[in-house]
Amino acid sequence: MREPKLYVASVDEILGGEATDIYFYRTKILVDKYGYSDVSVRMQVHSYSLPKGYEWAVFAGLEEALAILKGKPLNIYSAPEGTIFRRKYPLMLIEGRFSDMALYETAYLGVLRFSSSIATKTARIKKRAGDKTVLFFGLRALHPAVYPAADRAAYIGGADAVSGLLAKKYLELTPRGTMPHALIIVFGDQRKAWKAFEETFGGETPVIALADTFLDERVESLMAAELLGDKLYGVRLDTPGSRRGRMRDIVEEVRWALDRMGYKHVKIIVSGGLDELDIDELKDVADAFGVGTSIASAPSVDLSADIVEVYSNGSWMPRAKRGKIPVALQVYRCSVNEEYLRPFDDNRTVICRDGSVAKPLLVKYMENGELVRDLPSLDEIRSYVLEQLQQVKL
Repeated sequence: MREPKLYVASVDEILGGEATDIYFYRTKILVDKYGYSDVSVRMQVHSYSLPKGYEWAVFAGLEEALAILKGKPLNIYSAPEGTIFRRKYPLMLIEGRFSDMALYETAYLGVLRFSSSIATKTARIKKRAGDKTVLFFGLRALHPAVYPAADRAAYIGGADAVSGLLAKKYLELTPRGTMPHALIIVFGDQRKAWKAFEETFGGETPVIALADTFLDERVESLMAAELLGDKLYGVRLDTPGSRRGRMRDIVEEVRWALDRMGYKHVKIIVSGGLDELDIDELKDVADAFGVGTSIASAPSVDLSADIVEVYSNGSWMPRAKRGKIPVALQVYRCSVNEEYLRPFDDNRTVICRDGSVAKPLLVKYMENGELVRDLPSLDEIRSYVLEQLQQVKL
């Protein structure tokens, strides 16, 4: 009898170039076999298209991409992780022998696309939520092997907290969550479940009672408030769409009832199939949002890598497939809304509209496979994203 197993690429397989497409594997064999192993190229990473309706995206996953490429004889220039970018703008430049980078394109593009897609969707939701709390609850929509990466990307994009238990181990983030319907169903009594949670975990996490398992949301919210009093931080409303009417009406009803009975301190957290337009509808009546599938299954930010220059006779020469700009590019940034493209080797000063000097966005992170720049903390990346979010529109 065949035993079941998890289909997960190991770290050694990823770093060893085995987590790749067969055509890159065969390409490397041909390049080496026919005498092209010393051909050096400049590979530009960019996005030629964004999801429908998107004017910008968030660049995430750089740290993992660097981890994949570390130790290879390559020079890497990149926009900082967390940079908000627009279509066609370069994000990374990888410089070195094509033979040394060929096997890793699948993997580094994969982590960049995965993380950028999640970070971008989270940023859009956070932009709509404003100062209201956004919690990422989307792990169950993903393969467990990528849970830490998904939590990381969501946090970078602006989520105030994530739910994954492994976030503490890998990201030094304290995971936050409430309680599932299963807890209440197993206990058979919502009061017993709420009380058990408060007595066991009340000292380490805010007590948020799930208030829609057996009875009406208003009834269960008042039951929880009466039972736990000041120890109750909030109630979570997770009513499935098949059972609810307009969610805004339910939230307003619960809010009025709690306030009328003297429980103004109790927050209302809404979850269950939320997306951007739901946040717009609820943000003035709810205090926090638990968002899962719409972030975990975010529209893909289409990042690609293309050779744009080849080193020949002592200089970099343009060479690219048709439809691509045959030159390595640099972005000079004045602000998120004022940027200029220049050839990468054009070092002339770029002046902003206000008279200040624009700064090159792509900076060196690796030289000959060795890290030459400190990597920012997760909170620093998140703050960078939130700062830029104030300058862009949806």
